[in-house]
Amino acid sequence: MGTFEGQLSKLQIQVGDGGEAQYSLVLDDQPVVTLNPHVGEPIRLSYQGQIQCQHCGRATKKSYSQGFCYPCFISLAQCDRCMMAPETCHFHQGTCRDEQWAQQVCFRDHIVYLANSSGVKVGITRATQVPTRWLDQGASQALAIARTANRRLAGLLEDTLRQCLADKTNWRALLKGEAAEVDLLAVLAEVRDTLQQPLQALQDQYPDELHWLLESVWQVAYPVQQYPTKVVSHNFDKTPEVSGRLLGMKGQYLILDTGVINLRKFSAYRVAVSVGT
Repeated sequence: MGTFEGQLSKLQIQVGDGGEAQYSLVLDDQPVVTLNPHVGEPIRLSYQGQIQCQHCGRATKKSYSQGFCYPCFISLAQCDRCMMAPETCHFHQGTCRDEQWAQQVCFRDHIVYLANSSGVKVGITRATQVPTRWLDQGASQALAIARTANRRLAGLLEDTLRQCLADKTNWRALLKGEAAEVDLLAVLAEVRDTLQQPLQALQDQYPDELHWLLESVWQVAYPVQQYPTKVVSHNFDKTPEVSGRLLGMKGQYLILDTGVINLRKFSAYRVAVSVGT
């Protein structure tokens, strides 16, 4: 197939006509090869010893927050703690790192959802990122349960639902096999019944900004030929060259017969990739 070289980005994932996730490797912000046809073939990824900040382009010895240099990490709004914990949003306190960016990103409709990847979890994402967010997390099922007018409110709802639900994916369980199918509608009904009072209080506080949804369950299959019995994780910082037979893709992970690697973690690393040779 040949060799490609460039700055790594997260895998591009779309849902094909048959309901299977279709993967493309992305270098220099461009998809360079569709990976699904190469499952079962050799693949080699070689880190070239260069990392360039995906925001400013500055050379950096260490990547922060999946692809940023340290100055950008401590100054950009998209790297602030509230992006990981949106209920801690401090825009209303006048201390947002970039109010214009927040208006474009945080003050847009967000979706609160249930997803089944390694078990049922609750999460949030911008409405425009459905189903991309679910694919990135390796969810085999997902259910959009509410729409909010901004990111902070989505975080407050997620924080309430965390009383009954996990908000993290067990990545090792994710990569050991298909998650058992779950009745997400039944899970939602049980959670809403259990948390009736705090959920109603949130609804009363934000009557025009929080809307519960009546959606069908979304499902997808991942192109995995074989799951590992023991999960070994590759890391470019420790082992610059990663190679093996490509067994499949799930979430942002490549599954090789020698171990797994989360490509999103190494965004902004310059790599050379050979597939099928």
